[in-house]
Amino acid sequence: MVDATIYGAGIFGLSIAWACLQRGARVQVIDPAGPGAGASGGVVGTLAPHVPDRWNSKKAFQLDSLLMAPDFWRGVTAAGGVSPGYARTGRVQPIANDRALNLAHKRAEHARALWQGRASWRVMPVGDSPAWQLDSPTGYLIHDTLSARIHPRQACQALVAALAVRGVTVVANGKQAGVIVWATGAADLDQLSRHFGRTVGNGIKGQAAVLKFEAQNAPQLFVDALHIVPHANGTVAIGSTTERDFAAPCTTDARLDAIIDRARAAVPDLQSAPVLERWAGLRPRTKSRAPILGPHPLHPGQFIANGGFKIGFGMASKCAEVMADLILDGRDAIPDEFRPEAAL
Repeated sequence: MVDATIYGAGIFGLSIAWACLQRGARVQVIDPAGPGAGASGGVVGTLAPHVPDRWNSKKAFQLDSLLMAPDFWRGVTAAGGVSPGYARTGRVQPIANDRALNLAHKRAEHARALWQGRASWRVMPVGDSPAWQLDSPTGYLIHDTLSARIHPRQACQALVAALAVRGVTVVANGKQAGVIVWATGAADLDQLSRHFGRTVGNGIKGQAAVLKFEAQNAPQLFVDALHIVPHANGTVAIGSTTERDFAAPCTTDARLDAIIDRARAAVPDLQSAPVLERWAGLRPRTKSRAPILGPHPLHPGQFIANGGFKIGFGMASKCAEVMADLILDGRDAIPDEFRPEAAL
């Protein structure tokens, strides 16, 4: 007997399955390609907040999710014995000009009011940078303590291990049973766009790299529009491109060479770090850039959880909670911006 069938073993599907199991539901997870085969098998793993101004329900939802993340991943690790590589190590951003410096000071005030005293956003002299030697045109940096890192593949493996302890394995095929949730990423967004004859969402190609460099306790960086993320395994991930037009979704090319060069120029510590891996893949992005959560537009009585794009891992813990609320208990706490009709 199964209470819920989850199609898709990426971060959304696995997290929803775990949240449902935590509530005593019987679940199955179906994915012909296996766990983390799509965008969730990437390498970057930045969990970073939206800027703390122009506040809305999307940003509030993301804040809740980032604050939930330590307990969520601690529970997953305890259950399955596999680390997701999660740590709230913060983030540093050089400030480019005086206008950005003034805005950063204002955002520090907003963060004090909005982040519930549980994290900080500070403007500091570049010489006070934690761990990194950086240049900044203004001589100042932003340092926030809300940003976290996770290793995407390890996070999927950690969820798979936690599910397995409860008797749930990811299978290639299975019979539909119970409530159906579709968390199948870019393929489902493409199907929606074809059905409605307009863009609901699509796959955006990203390329990223992994360098050998030991900085596991250092904050991640956002510099020259790049995410530079130290991981616990002695590597630093750099990403990523945003490509709407491409010939091959999973191959790397000169665009990745360019972002590696930019990262090394911005962070002198990385200039001699060897490249260990090059990655490319499609990330599901909705037209609204918000996730789609709720009743599936094409399958009456079934549900969708999609569109994580660059914020999927940061949103996963809260998305899993509200989807479990909805499909198991009928409680609807989904923000209006996340409902399917907002993307159609």
